[in-house]
Amino acid sequence: MNDLLCGLAANTALPSELVDRLIAVADDDIAADLAGRADLSHAQAIALVSRVEESAGRLTYEGRLTAADIDPAAQPHAALALLLESAGRPEWARLLAADPLVERREKLAACPGLPSDVVESLAADSDIRVVAELALFATPDMATRLAGHPHAEVRRAVAANEATPPTVLAALTTGEELPPIQRCLVCDREETPFAHDPQCARLDCDLLPGASCDGSHESTLHATHQAVLGNPATPTEAVIGFADHPSTLLRWALAARPDLPSEVCGRLAVDGIPGVRADLAENPAIDEALIRVLADDHGHDVRRRLAHNPHVPLDVLTGLAADARIGATLLPRIATASPREVEELAKSPNPAARMLLAQRRDLSAETRDALAADPDAKVVKSIAGHPGLSEAQLRTMIDRHGVQVLAKVAANPDATPVLLEDVTRHRPPVQKALREVARHRNATAPALLVCLADRRARPIAAGHPALPPPVIVELLADTDWQVVQAAAANSSLPPAAMWELVPQL
Repeated sequence: MNDLLCGLAANTALPSELVDRLIAVADDDIAADLAGRADLSHAQAIALVSRVEESAGRLTYEGRLTAADIDPAAQPHAALALLLESAGRPEWARLLAADPLVERREKLAACPGLPSDVVESLAADSDIRVVAELALFATPDMATRLAGHPHAEVRRAVAANEATPPTVLAALTTGEELPPIQRCLVCDREETPFAHDPQCARLDCDLLPGASCDGSHESTLHATHQAVLGNPATPTEAVIGFADHPSTLLRWALAARPDLPSEVCGRLAVDGIPGVRADLAENPAIDEALIRVLADDHGHDVRRRLAHNPHVPLDVLTGLAADARIGATLLPRIATASPREVEELAKSPNPAARMLLAQRRDLSAETRDALAADPDAKVVKSIAGHPGLSEAQLRTMIDRHGVQVLAKVAANPDATPVLLEDVTRHRPPVQKALREVARHRNATAPALLVCLADRRARPIAAGHPALPPPVIVELLADTDWQVVQAAAANSSLPPAAMWELVPQL
């Protein structure tokens, strides 16, 4: 990968003539950056897809290509990209359905709105991967048909399709009313019984670790059940029996469903696997009584996930905040707190409650300012990024709490250039604060020069437009490819340097 040219391809200040030159020499990496340019003209988009056809996906998504720009016979990848965005032509689908490359027919099967004759052709494809891909995106009628397909892999894909009718999904949980499965990917390739070694060293083997078949196609059937449990269209009554299933993965998938009856939630709450209980803890289906039970569950991740439950009572939540390692995030229950609850949280004697509230960025000025003056460093750290804080308030935070809040102060969108310079001079230095300064819109050249001395802040600072142009040019020869690419993408890179970097045609 040419780091310089990739960086230039993303440079918003690159002249159009140099964009043309880059298109002429583009490889996959350069093309990926060029395809994302907001100033790319229609003619340049056509030239780029002619040079690197794989860029068609991004160009199509950005609305830069139309059906008139593509020859499906010469540019099948581009044709598929337009079909995937419903911007192609029906005759293209017919052409690609007969393509000898399985990978293209497989991609075609995922496209929406295909002509009925193409769908029928794909459903009868000789390669099961194509049929399975079709099943994954099929309409309800076709999904119903494919649910009875003799190959287990196709049924697994039907089970994951949210357009599959609920009655069909229910039938897939038991296999009743469906014809027997005849084949799976395992017995297609191996003599049964067979269990795939997770440490398989065969380079030509693409079976999943642990895939097995003793004639009952058990690993694919298990994957089908897992897909059914994760499908929101599956009826609740069809899945509740899995609460006592011996498979941890199936109970785990069940625990995340938001439509569980309280009795099933209660059974999963005493599951022996902490991961099952953790998924259940975040599930909005559990009631307050069960929430309070899980608040005392010290199994791995249970209490942290419970804190993310949108229905957790505030008193439980503040109790969790002290030691559940919630992190700097706005929790759903805090985001929906009423004005009265906000006032109570702001005045809570529990610093953990005030810290949670401080993550909100829509607080009134009065509440924000009260939290900014809080004596607890964790509360101040949480509020430090709130917009609207004055320079004096931010400086007071640093004076009182030092390195504990420095990075968050540096990340405040209203931090002034002078304050950011002072942050870079803080002793002891805080590396995370330097990274925040390096990406801040108000960072000045002196502050950025300090950031360049830090290994992790250097690539960020190299791309900042406030960096002096001569310094940017020097960074083009840096030993770190990330720094080189960031410098080449810097909009303040002198035009003369850009012209020197792009190959002559």
